[in-house]
Amino acid sequence: MEYLPHIQTETKSNPNAAIIWLHGLGADGHDFAPIVPELGLPDDLAIRFIFPHAPSIPVTINNGYVMPAWYDILEMSIDRKVDTEQLLKSSQSVVDFIEREIERGIDSSRIIIAGFSQGGAVAIQSALTYDKPLAGLLAMSTYFATKATIEPNPANKNIPIQIMHGLMDPVVPVQLGSDSLQTLSSMGYQPDLKTYPMEHAVCPPQIKDIGQWIQTTLAKQ
Repeated sequence: MEYLPHIQTETKSNPNAAIIWLHGLGADGHDFAPIVPELGLPDDLAIRFIFPHAPSIPVTINNGYVMPAWYDILEMSIDRKVDTEQLLKSSQSVVDFIEREIERGIDSSRIIIAGFSQGGAVAIQSALTYDKPLAGLLAMSTYFATKATIEPNPANKNIPIQIMHGLMDPVVPVQLGSDSLQTLSSMGYQPDLKTYPMEHAVCPPQIKDIGQWIQTTLAKQ
């Protein structure tokens, strides 16, 4: 099996939980790797973090400029017209990482899928369609790109979903975070939305909340 290039870091040897964390458009796995020590996780929580690098592809909305991207964005309309085929291919890459963690001895119910912006759209698709129960889904400053086509798997009908969004986000308006909350709720999930006075980014209070959410989520498993 060939996996996407990625950064791997462990908070403690012999991890019993994993978090697969996807970056946004134009970034790479290094974008969020430095956040791990800032999460305030307890010393006894052994987690393996996986930060994959998206492949570099031409992005239509950026005049075809080649950059790291999980999929092409064809139009910057409020609902985002995206290359769904590419998004699904990226989702399969996430599934490959999930399967590898299971092979390495981590139960699926101890695996969290997280993503920012473009990475969040892939994370939503991956987590809701996976065929074994996962620990949780963290969707940051993102949107539900595949809401019209997704075929959710009942295995994750009760997955904890935390949505986080900046109130002044000029790239992915907070309305898209609210729309995701409503859509997921209408599908029978129980998502939670937290907003922050920031733009298209992460902020210290949010990082603290992420660390607490990770602890709470894994404590349930």
